[in-house]
Amino acid sequence: MPQGDSKLRAKIRAMNGTPSIAENLARIRERIERAASRAGRPAEQITLVAVSKTHPAERIREAHGAGLRHFGENRVQEWETKCASLSDLDATWHLVGHLQGNKATRAAQLFHSIDSVDTLALAERLERARKVFTTEGTEDTEKKRASVSSSDAANGDRLRVLIEVKLDPGAAKFGVGEDQAPRLVETVLRLAHVELFGLMGVPPYLEDAEKVRPYFRRLRELRDNLRTQFGAGTLPVLSMGMSHDFEVAIAEGATEIRVGTALFGAREKG
Repeated sequence: MPQGDSKLRAKIRAMNGTPSIAENLARIRERIERAASRAGRPAEQITLVAVSKTHPAERIREAHGAGLRHFGENRVQEWETKCASLSDLDATWHLVGHLQGNKATRAAQLFHSIDSVDTLALAERLERARKVFTTEGTEDTEKKRASVSSSDAANGDRLRVLIEVKLDPGAAKFGVGEDQAPRLVETVLRLAHVELFGLMGVPPYLEDAEKVRPYFRRLRELRDNLRTQFGAGTLPVLSMGMSHDFEVAIAEGATEIRVGTALFGAREKG
C-alpha cells in the first residue's frame, strides 16, 4: 500500500477518535523513558519490537512511518502473506512465536531473527537451512532473499537467534527448561550459520505487573550465570516484557520489549 494511503487511514482513525500508531508510540516511549530513568539506565539500551501479528500490512507500514524499525510476527504463514508488500521497508523482522521444525527452512529465509529457539533439533534445522540459504547462488535463492528486505541480515550474515526459556510452568507454554539451558547455549554458540544473541522469556499473564517481577528476575539471573560459564560478552540480549508489564521488565534488565496491543490496539475486524 502506498505511504499516502497509510497516512490517510491514520487520519481517518484519528477523526473517529481512535489514537494513531504515532500517538500510541509516543506514549510507549514516554513509559520506556520513565522506566529506564528509574532503573538508572539509558532508554537507548532498550529496543522496542512492535508485535504486528494479526495486523495488516498497512498498519505495519504506518508504524514504520512513525519510526519503528523492529517488528515481531508469530506465525511463518501469516508473515508470508505480508512480506512481499513490505519488502521495500528498512526493518528487522523477528519471529517471536513458537516455530515448528517443519517451518524452520522457510523461517530462516523470511526472518532476520528467530527469537524462540527452544530445542537443539530446531537450532540444527535452522543451521542447515541458513547454510543452504547463504551459500547457494541460484536465482531461486536470490528471489527468496528479496522477499525479506535489502538489509545485511537477509543477504548472507549469520541468522540471529534467541533461546526461549520456559518461565511459565503451564503445560501449554514453550521454552527450554532452566536446567537444560546451559547445554543448549553451549551447542548453539558452536554453530557456524546461527548467531546466539541472548534469551527470551514469556512469564504467565498476571494483572498485577509487580507479581511478574520474579519471573523477569529469574531470567536475568539465569543469563548472568550463563555469562560466568560462557563469557561476559555473551548473551547481551534479554527479551522480556510486553504491553502491560514492560516497565518491570526494564527494571529487571530487559534490553528488548515486545509490544503489540499498546501500540496497534485490538485487532481490526473485517
